[in-house]
Amino acid sequence: MRSFHAAFAVRAPETGGAAGHDMDRTCIDTIRTLSMDAVQKANSGHPGTAMALAPVAYTIWQDVLNYDPANPLWPARDRFVLSVGHASMLLYSLICLSGIRDVKDGKVMNAPSLTVEDLEQFRQFGSKTPGHPEYHHTAGVETTTGPLGQGCGNSVGMAIAEKWLAARFNKPGFKLFDHHVYTLCGDGDMMEGVSSEAASTAGHLKLGNLIWLYDANQISIEGSTDIAFTENVGKRFEAYGWQVLTLEDANDTTVLKKLLAEAKAETQKPTMIVVHSVIAWGAPHKAGTAAAHGEPLGVDEIRETKRAYGWPEDRSFYVPEGVMAHFQQGLGARGAAASKAWNDLFAAYRKEYPDLAAELDLILSGKLPEGWDADIPSYPADAKGIATRASSGEVENAVAKNLPWLIGGSADLAPSTKTLIKNGGAFQPEGWGGSYAGRNFHFGVREHAMGAIVNGMALSGVRPYGAGFLIFSDYMKAPIRLSALMKLPSIFIFTHDSIGVGEDGPTHQPIEQLVQLRATPGVVTIRPGDANEVAEAWRTLIPFRDRPAVLALSRQNLPTLDRSKYASAAGLAKGAYVLADSGKTPAVILIATGSELSLAVEAYEKLTAEGVAARVVSMPSWELFEEQPQSYRDEVLPPSVTARVAVEAASPIGWHRYVGLTGEVVCMHGFGASAPASALMKAFGFTVENVLSAARRQAGI
Repeated sequence: MRSFHAAFAVRAPETGGAAGHDMDRTCIDTIRTLSMDAVQKANSGHPGTAMALAPVAYTIWQDVLNYDPANPLWPARDRFVLSVGHASMLLYSLICLSGIRDVKDGKVMNAPSLTVEDLEQFRQFGSKTPGHPEYHHTAGVETTTGPLGQGCGNSVGMAIAEKWLAARFNKPGFKLFDHHVYTLCGDGDMMEGVSSEAASTAGHLKLGNLIWLYDANQISIEGSTDIAFTENVGKRFEAYGWQVLTLEDANDTTVLKKLLAEAKAETQKPTMIVVHSVIAWGAPHKAGTAAAHGEPLGVDEIRETKRAYGWPEDRSFYVPEGVMAHFQQGLGARGAAASKAWNDLFAAYRKEYPDLAAELDLILSGKLPEGWDADIPSYPADAKGIATRASSGEVENAVAKNLPWLIGGSADLAPSTKTLIKNGGAFQPEGWGGSYAGRNFHFGVREHAMGAIVNGMALSGVRPYGAGFLIFSDYMKAPIRLSALMKLPSIFIFTHDSIGVGEDGPTHQPIEQLVQLRATPGVVTIRPGDANEVAEAWRTLIPFRDRPAVLALSRQNLPTLDRSKYASAAGLAKGAYVLADSGKTPAVILIATGSELSLAVEAYEKLTAEGVAARVVSMPSWELFEEQPQSYRDEVLPPSVTARVAVEAASPIGWHRYVGLTGEVVCMHGFGASAPASALMKAFGFTVENVLSAARRQAGI
C-alpha cells in the first residue's frame, strides 16, 4: 500500500484500505471502484468525493440507517440526503449494492432500483443514473440535489416534518415517527448561503433528529479552498446552536459509529460531524487535488488506484461475491425487522386511533379528506372590494380547517402576506413558547432556505406553503425550480405583486418576476383578479399532487365583481375564461390578470355603452390555459379576432403570444417608483382611459 503525501496524512491518515478477509473494507472499495469506473466510462463526472466518502456513507447505511431496501416507501424510514449531488455515483452504488427495490406509480416492485448495468449507463440519455440524483427518477433517491446547499435545506424540511408528524400522531405506546435525517454535505454547501440560512433555522428549532456530515476535504474546482474559504465552520455551527463533533479520519469507521451514536443521543440540538477526508483517497497522483474533483481519473490512474486497494486491476464494474449479501445481512435485515415492527405497531394504532390512522393514510397516499373545500367562502359584489392577499388569507383558513396537514409560514411577513393559520399555534420548541404540533412556521428573513425547507416538508407528505413578497421570489428561484423538477405540490404564496406596492418603491415592486415564474416548466402561476377568483385558485391548486403552485396576490383592494352579471369565477380552473361578452363577434378582446382585471371590465362597460362589441377575458393562469384543448382556447380567444389588448402591471414579455404581433400590451416597460399606489397606476398608464384608448385603436375606432 502506498503512503500519502505528508500534507494529506495530517488530515486523513491512511487506514481502511481493502483487504480480502474484511468484507466491510471490500464493500467500501466496491463503492469506490464502481464510482471510478462509471465516471471513466461516461468520461464525465466527479469521482473524488465518492471515493473519499465511501467509508462514511457505507457506515451510515450498513450500521446505522433505519431503512428497508425491500420497502423504500416505508413512512418511518430514516432519510439519507446527498447534498453533494455531484458525488451521485456514491448514492447509486449504495442503491445498487443494498438491493433497494424499484418504485413505479407509488408501488414497490419486485425488481431492483438499479443494477450494475444501470451503473454502466451513468450520465447517458434515458438512464436511471443521471449526473445528479433525481427524486422520482431513481428509487432510493430522497430528493433532487445538485445545486449546492439545496439538499441541506431539504433535510431541514424533512426533519421539521418528522417533528410535526410525531407531535400530531405519536401516542403513548405508539411512537410512529422518531426517524433521523442524515445529510452528506461539503465545502461547496458550506459556502452557499442557503445552507447557512437552513442551519440557523435548524439550530433555533432544536432539531435533534438532524445530522449533517460535512466533508471538509478542502478542495473545490479551482483548487484548495484556502483561496476562498478559510473560516472555522465548526465554530460557526456551534454559534447556530448545533452539536459539533469531529472525525479526524474519514476511513475510521469505528470512531464514526461512536460519533453517530453520540449524534443520535443528542435530542435537543442538530449535530454536525466534521469529516476530514482526502478527495480521491488511494489515487497515487490525484488524491488530495482538484484534478480528482470534476473529471475522470484516467485509465492509468484508475489501474494504479485499484492496485493500491488490492483490487483486480483489469476488472471494471466488479462486485465481489458476497458484497450484496453482506448488505442484506446488515442494512437489509435491520430494515426489514424495523419496518415489520412499524407495520405491526400501526395496525394496533389503527384499532386504537382509527380517525388519526385514517388521516395518516390520506397523507401517505397524497389524497384529500372529504369536504376539504366545504368552507371556502364566496364573496358578494363589492365596489370597494378586498385585497387578494386578504381574501387569500380567509380562504386559506377555510381550507386549513378541514385539511389539518396544510402547514406553513412566511419569511417574517405573516402580517403582510395574511398567511397565519388562526388558532394553529406556532411550530417552535417549548422553550420558545410553541410546540412541534404548531401549524404556523416562522422562517425568519430567510426566503432561500424557506423554499428549500418547504420542498423538504413536501417530500415528507405534508402540504406545506411558504409566503413572501413577489419581489423576493428572486431569492427562491432555485427551490421553486427544483420543486417543479421533483413534481412536488409545494405552495408558494407571493403578495405585493405589482407597482401597487406603492411607496416602498422600485426595490420592492416586481416587474420581471411573473415572466420568470411562467418560464419555469411545471410551475402553475395564478394571479387572481378578485376575491372569488382567489377562492377558485385555492380550490384548483390544493388537489395538485405533481406540481407546485404560485399565487401572486395584491396588496391593494380590488373590486369584487358581480358574478350574477359576469361569468362565474369557476372558469379560473381552465386558466382563462370569458368574463364578459357582448354576445356578438368581438370587435376587440381585452385580456387581463390580477389587479388590472377591473380596469378591463370598466373599459368593457364603456365600450359596450358606446355600442362596441367587446369581450373581457380573465387569464389568471397561462399554464392552466395552455393545458386546455385547442377548441376551448379558440373559443375564448377566436383566432379570427386579432384586435386585442392585454393589461398587466408587469413585463410585456410573453403577452404577444396572446395578443399577436398587431395587438397591444398595457404593461411596465421599466422599473417603478416610490409614490402612493394610485399615483403610480396613473403615471404608468394603468387607467381605464389608457385601456380604452388602446382598445379603440385596436378596434379601429
